[in-house]
Amino acid sequence: MRNMEKKSLLYYINVVSFAALEANLYLDTHPEDEEALEYFHHYSDAREQALKEYAKRFGPLNTDQVRDGEDVWKWATQPWPWEGGGC
Repeated sequence: MRNMEKKSLLYYINVVSFAALEANLYLDTHPEDEEALEYFHHYSDAREQALKEYAKRFGPLNTDQVRDGEDVWKWATQPWPWEGGGC
């Protein structure tokens, strides 16, 4: 069950990351679009929260989620995706 939760959270992170990135690219050419800016902020915030939740439960996915003094190198010592660590 825990593995399924991990996969679901990774999937969600991918979805909100994609949405935020696409909105960001759109805003490069349409910086005055308030609706797009709101959309970007919504998905960017959702991504940030999901990354924090993942780091809290399963370990950080990247160095942005590493805090000083809290298993600083944990992200580097957990299994890599090709070792089955990403799923």
